[in-house]
Amino acid sequence: MDLRKLKTLIDLVAESGIAEIEVTEGEDKVRIVKHAPTVVAAAPPPMQTVLAGAASAPGSAAPGAPVIAEAAPEPARGNVVKSPMVGTFYRSPSPGAKAFVELGQAVKPGDTLCIIEAMKLLNEIEAEVAGEVKEILVENGQPVEYGQPLFVIG
Repeated sequence: MDLRKLKTLIDLVAESGIAEIEVTEGEDKVRIVKHAPTVVAAAPPPMQTVLAGAASAPGSAAPGAPVIAEAAPEPARGNVVKSPMVGTFYRSPSPGAKAFVELGQAVKPGDTLCIIEAMKLLNEIEAEVAGEVKEILVENGQPVEYGQPLFVIG
C-alpha cells in the first residue's frame, strides 16, 4: 500500500467520528486507531475489556474514569507492563516455541517478555523492572491496543 493511500486513510480517521479502520489490500493489511488527545494510558474500550477480565492497570487510576476507579484496590500487586503500540501479542518467538516468560518466573530489566507484531514487524517488549511475573493479562495471538496492560511484575 503506498504512502498516499495511508495518508488519506489517516486523514479520514482524524476528520471523521470513527475510532478505528482496518483495510486489507491484497496481502497488505493496515489498521488505524484514533486515540483520545490525552496521552495518559489507553482508550476506554480496551481498559473496560481488561478490567472485566479482573486485570489491573496501576497507572490508569489517576485519570479518574469511574470504570477504572472500581479496580483501584488491585494495582498494589506490582508493576504493570503496558503495550507501547497497537498490534498482535505473541508470547513466544514462533508458533510451537517455548514462551518467553511463564507465570511465576523471575525477570530482570532487559529480559524479553513478549513480541508485538505491528505491520509485519516483530517488536520485542522487554521488562523494565526486576521481579516475578505475577499475571499475564493477554492471550497469545490477541490484538492489543496502545497502553493496554500486558503483564504484572511484582
